[in-house]
Amino acid sequence: MFYSRRDLFLENLALRQQLAVLRSRHPRPRFSVQDKLFWVAALRWWSGWKRVLVVVTPETVVRWHRAGFRLYWAWLSRHHVRTGRKRVSREVRELIFRMVAENPTWGAPRIHGELQMLGFYLSERTVSRWIQRAPRNPEPAKRWLTFLRNHRELIAAMDFFTVPTFTFGVLYCFFVIAHDHRRILHFHVTRMATSSWVVQQLREALPYDSTHKYLIFDRDAKFGFEVIEAVKAFGSKPIRTSFRSPWQNGVAERWIESCRRDLLDHVIALNARHLKRLLSDYVRYYHEDRTHLSLQKQTPAGREITTVRDSSPVVSLPRIGGLHHRYDRAA
Repeated sequence: MFYSRRDLFLENLALRQQLAVLRSRHPRPRFSVQDKLFWVAALRWWSGWKRVLVVVTPETVVRWHRAGFRLYWAWLSRHHVRTGRKRVSREVRELIFRMVAENPTWGAPRIHGELQMLGFYLSERTVSRWIQRAPRNPEPAKRWLTFLRNHRELIAAMDFFTVPTFTFGVLYCFFVIAHDHRRILHFHVTRMATSSWVVQQLREALPYDSTHKYLIFDRDAKFGFEVIEAVKAFGSKPIRTSFRSPWQNGVAERWIESCRRDLLDHVIALNARHLKRLLSDYVRYYHEDRTHLSLQKQTPAGREITTVRDSSPVVSLPRIGGLHHRYDRAA
């Protein structure tokens, strides 16, 4: 009796709308887009909408409203006319990238000044943002490669790699490799690698009269201050690679990949002793039998080449338990 005419009208309208949904032939009520918009509008303009809602829960209507909110703003962001600052043209972006590549020491103020002299007016902060997106300059990589080629007979490198065991443990394999003929100077296997242990391995790998003046290694925590001081004491210069730059120690990384592909992917290490025996066999095969692309298809130890005029039959000699073979002419 005390309802206003407006409330009665809205209540009747809401009940009729729900009846129309329930009269559909589907076993479960299905709401069309118009039905959802009706209840979203009721949520916005009518405070008593929950009192007459029967078909769905109020939480469902709130979810419809939030979905409509997302659709509305997605449509608005696609069709709305952009305002504010003008976009940086492609010409200006490429010019900034070119200045960064040709002048590695220039910063945002210098490049911003050059752009103003050319008639391009944009903020220095915008220039700074585009400098950060500039492609990496390949020149440092080229300089590093030139350094390695010119000093390869004086360079050695060291690194670690891990091997899982039969009992789900982890073994650490340490090795030192020379750059000139890809020779493995030293290797060892341990369950617990520390800086003191690495120093002891370096004493065995690098004598005090070593000809290797540079030793390359990454920024592993096991290569700490103690290792750096030991390398200096041996008469070598420690060269640490940059963060996340395995290509700077590419010779060592290449040997790890070869060792995994040739040996470790085909065996299961039982313990440290077993793994060391396998690696000993592989290093012997690597030095004496395995040909290398970087050595013009020669081996690190200098394998003798037989002549074609020799009429002896070719025999295969198994290596590493038959995983690989060496082919020679029979004596």
